[in-house]
Amino acid sequence: VQLVESGGGLVQPGGSLRLSCAASGITIRNFAVGWYRQAPGKEREFVAAVSWSGTSTYYADDVKGRFTISRVNANDTIYLQMNALKPEDTAVYFCNVFRPDLRTPVLNWGQGTQVTVSS
Repeated sequence: VQLVESGGGLVQPGGSLRLSCAASGITIRNFAVGWYRQAPGKEREFVAAVSWSGTSTYYADDVKGRFTISRVNANDTIYLQMNALKPEDTAVYFCNVFRPDLRTPVLNWGQGTQVTVSS
């Protein structure tokens, strides 16, 4: 069972990135899924979640209006479109399956993907 994140990189403030999370060994289409991030020296924090059907989405206050979470159940893949990036968005981003509360992660964390926002 593995979730593999990709799509991170170095981007200038105001730029965009699209993160992907692919499932292997597990079918995630029946579960809520989402993203957390961890900045250097800080605890891991919730970023966004989407219900199993894709009809409900939830965001941390500081990413609302800038980030969009989506999923393609046929491919067992989830995405995080990040626009208007700020230096404070710099972190390692992780995806996970969530409990029905759309906050509590279920699986062990993977390697994540590094996002660096800097000029």
